[in-house]
Amino acid sequence: MKILFLHPNFPAQFRHVAALLGQDPNNEVVFATKVENPEWQIPGVRKVMFQPSRTPRAETHHYVRFLESGVLHGQAVFRVAEQLKSEGFVPDIVYGHSGWGPTLFVKDAFPNAVLLCYFEWFYHSIGSDADFDPADPLTVDDMARIRIKNAPILIDLYSCDWGISPTHWQQSQFPKEFHSKISVLHDGVDTDYFQPNPDAKLILPNLDLSDVDEIVTYVGRGMEPYRGFPEFIESLAYLQERRPNCHVVIVGADRVCYGKSLPNGETYKQQMLKKVPLDLSRVHFVGTLPYGLYLKVIQASSVHVYLTRPFVLSWSMIESMSTGCLVVGSDTPPVREVIQDGENGLLVDFFSPKQIADRICEVLDHPTRMAEIRAKARQTVVEKYAHQQLLPRHIQLIKDVANRSFPPDLSKTSYQLTQGQDLAVR
Repeated sequence: MKILFLHPNFPAQFRHVAALLGQDPNNEVVFATKVENPEWQIPGVRKVMFQPSRTPRAETHHYVRFLESGVLHGQAVFRVAEQLKSEGFVPDIVYGHSGWGPTLFVKDAFPNAVLLCYFEWFYHSIGSDADFDPADPLTVDDMARIRIKNAPILIDLYSCDWGISPTHWQQSQFPKEFHSKISVLHDGVDTDYFQPNPDAKLILPNLDLSDVDEIVTYVGRGMEPYRGFPEFIESLAYLQERRPNCHVVIVGADRVCYGKSLPNGETYKQQMLKKVPLDLSRVHFVGTLPYGLYLKVIQASSVHVYLTRPFVLSWSMIESMSTGCLVVGSDTPPVREVIQDGENGLLVDFFSPKQIADRICEVLDHPTRMAEIRAKARQTVVEKYAHQQLLPRHIQLIKDVANRSFPPDLSKTSYQLTQGQDLAVR
């Protein structure tokens, strides 16, 4: 099978699937991307680069700049497709992330190829992430821009042969008339790698918390309202009053990945540390971490806090649960799909820093009672989100779609992982 992956970042959601397909000598795997990430190399996967010829013009109406950017990305991929065809590579299937534009012209570049799209998110101005915070009301301009932002995704929904969405919540955001061609299949996590370590002690290159018994962790790509960073920082003021020996470790970059940046150029970290007086000797911002150090953080965690608007669910929450973390998560739809309050985690009001602190203290005060919840968190991931079960289904779905078998059957798979196949692509 010849397969072309399309994603602006490399390897993103496709890293494990691409790695397994690349290990099969019967496959020819090409990954076209805009951001090379040279530290990532996947044996058996050829990486080719595309680059839009320009950025959207300043005079373009701001409602359609995202669409113009998508067209420019699609145009760049079309040029790469022409190059690949001249070299004799014509894919049986193209598997691309929908939204940024790389998949827009696949059916024009490769008319006989099957197009499989990864549908991560469909934008709404009402009822999900955009209007979640009553303190941040939308303008009419916001609503119009959000509606038009779906234009490249709608083209993909029409053009693709099949789609995948990682959670039922995320699939539910897409128009109902397209649900019949979107399978729900999570990317999965490596439960052999993300496993509990009861004796874990947290030692990082510039931080030694090996003698600390109470460690609260927070992980995010950025520090932003979408992932409840301001509410989390406010909760630490209550926590520090009640837990004089508690330390907090925050993993992530001081940037905004989702949502709006502050208009004055200040970061949310800077804003919140001015607003909330904290003992910073017990709050540790460790930046982004490689997988090995990130694993140490969540294995040593006493309580892991995961907050999110009704938006895309982060891998980090499920990875944390896989290590047996006690997750205090926001009572929002993407989290409720995985966590049942008091069963395999604890749920809190996203907007209540005091309740967040109360539930953190509840965990720290009752370690024995929480042991069963930790075990069930791990069990949830092993049973529903483990690579060992989901990757074979993912590979089988790709094969079925490539053979134009619609709808693909996710209930069983003839594809099996073989001994020696490496899941830990990092």
